[in-house]
Amino acid sequence: MIQLSVNVNKIAVLRNSRGGRDPDPVEYARVALAAGCHGITVHPRPDQRHIRVDDVQRIAGVLGSAEYNIEGNPFAAPRGDHPGLLELVRATRPAQVTFVPDGDGQVTSDHGFDPVRDEARLAPCITAFKRLGCRVSVFVDAGVSGLERLAAIGADRIEIYTGPFAHAHAHAHAIGDDTLALDACVATARAARAAGLGVNAGHDLSQRNLVRLIAAVPWLDEVSIGHALFAEALLDGLGSTVRNYLAILDTAD
Repeated sequence: MIQLSVNVNKIAVLRNSRGGRDPDPVEYARVALAAGCHGITVHPRPDQRHIRVDDVQRIAGVLGSAEYNIEGNPFAAPRGDHPGLLELVRATRPAQVTFVPDGDGQVTSDHGFDPVRDEARLAPCITAFKRLGCRVSVFVDAGVSGLERLAAIGADRIEIYTGPFAHAHAHAHAIGDDTLALDACVATARAARAAGLGVNAGHDLSQRNLVRLIAAVPWLDEVSIGHALFAEALLDGLGSTVRNYLAILDTAD
């Protein structure tokens, strides 16, 4: 069974845009877990633009038997009260850590590590995180080569960056279809499997495109979904929320 890890970063973005503590990503993690998701993902960046250090620690306390996946750049230096990815992981001991080569200038993750170019510097990082008992996944582009090098230096999984596939799927009417982008995901998943790596997928996945992806790669271990999931939840839940407000106002009659 493919596991669903719900990324609650977007809730923190909404909270931070106003200040204060609402909406609290911890409460949304609770709701997602109660609904049956298999884990929670957070991506705390050093600039703390969304998930903050205290969020990471508080969410760890509500997971129960669900998996915690902490994403981040292992090469990002500590800043302010952000202690760096390794220390966050040391304090919370998630089931999985996902290495993502993000930077302050990126609105969102938009590329993965290169197994050939980055092998030497990733190797000691993988060792350090695995010593903390974490499964290590490395974010990679669909179509990348050299996945066997990640296996050789101790990585457990890859996460395929599915942004280009999602874009192609959404714009298939303009560009023909999404076959090339999907084929790149499938080829990468097959290469990872052949190298002995597990396969996760994430970025811009939604109800619209997920069916097509898992039909092509039914052996995925996990998908991490946040942005689209919460956008869909706003639509699906808006009507009932408005009705609740109207019911409250009706009590004034």
